[in-house]
Amino acid sequence: MKILVIGRGGREHAIAWKAAQSQLVEKVFVAPGNDGMKQQFETVNIDEKDNEKIVQWSKENAIDLVIIGPEAALQNGLSDDLKKNNIKVFGPSQTATQIESSKEFAKELMKKYHIPTADFATFSDYEEAKKYLEEHGAPIVIKYDGLAAGKGVVVAMTMEEADQALRDMLLDTKFGKGKVVIEEFLQGPEFSLLTLVNGKQVVPLVIAQDHKRAFDGDKGPNTGGMGAYSPVPIISQSVIDESVEKIMKPVAAAMVAEGKSFCGVLYGGLMLTQNGPKVIEFNARFGDPETEVVLPKIKSDLVQHILDVLDNKATQVEFYDETFLGVVLSSNGYPGSYAKGVAINGLENVKQLVFHMGTAYKDGTWVTAGGRVLFVVGKGKDIYEARKDAYDGVSKIKSEGLFFRSDIGFQSCK
Repeated sequence: MKILVIGRGGREHAIAWKAAQSQLVEKVFVAPGNDGMKQQFETVNIDEKDNEKIVQWSKENAIDLVIIGPEAALQNGLSDDLKKNNIKVFGPSQTATQIESSKEFAKELMKKYHIPTADFATFSDYEEAKKYLEEHGAPIVIKYDGLAAGKGVVVAMTMEEADQALRDMLLDTKFGKGKVVIEEFLQGPEFSLLTLVNGKQVVPLVIAQDHKRAFDGDKGPNTGGMGAYSPVPIISQSVIDESVEKIMKPVAAAMVAEGKSFCGVLYGGLMLTQNGPKVIEFNARFGDPETEVVLPKIKSDLVQHILDVLDNKATQVEFYDETFLGVVLSSNGYPGSYAKGVAINGLENVKQLVFHMGTAYKDGTWVTAGGRVLFVVGKGKDIYEARKDAYDGVSKIKSEGLFFRSDIGFQSCK
């Protein structure tokens, strides 16, 4: 088989890396990919939102399966255009992608089908939203309704923070013109449950936990994720089973009932509250950076599982016993403004698995080319060993342009 992975970040690097291990796969292409992927795969210089060129190239190169990484490509209807041209694709339709691209749609769906989640209200007017805020007080959660690259969520611990978030999203249109969803503040450990879905068929993968805040001790602004690990010791198998049966399967069935049948990776961002697991958010694709620790944990053939799910066949995913923990190295200033082109040295000394998130190779030197730049994955018999292994790899990388959190997985080590 020839496989085309759509996207350019660490998630897509991990998908391509895992797909290449399949005995079914002859060659993996990535469009557009990045310089770090060029060492292992053939990259194709087509933007992930150029549907016409992707369809044409897939036809010309007899691609057997397309796996779509980024949410922007899904929202752009790439899956629909590939299907129209009889190209096999794993990724939801533009309509089904609403479960991620519209927080309001997802919340209304959960309300209608009694899927456990935080209480909420939706607003497009600042004054109305502020009035609701004053009635409910802080802590409270403010979410931009549309896509915001993982940055459109503010967990406001004070009224001042909450009001600033409303101003950013509704008055200053920081993420574009749109609505906000104001949610009840829930407490408890968060975890990510990725599932392979086609219609009502739901195949769970192992859970992961990521770290959203930029700095140690969960301080600073929300990011797209600064690190992750899998499995999550504090979440029991019974909680995972309950999450599959009461959340993931019901929401897949709800999408079918609504005429928006989902096919692809359905990601549940969940929280274990005093009243059991509840939904924080859904994503319509592999999460990033969770994918970079979940896929290394899969022992069996990911491509075979995807093909089975596309054919609605039963499929059994096998996992390694080890724990996998990954640390993101980000550009100084991320998730705000940051410089590009800063030299990165020592990558050749890293023995651990490394996924390139935002690098470029110029004049024989690796340089920064994005907000999140590298993802170093450690492994071990438990989280202690995996953590030590990951940070051993990170210590070999030298750059004046990078920072990282030193406490990924630390709470689970206590």
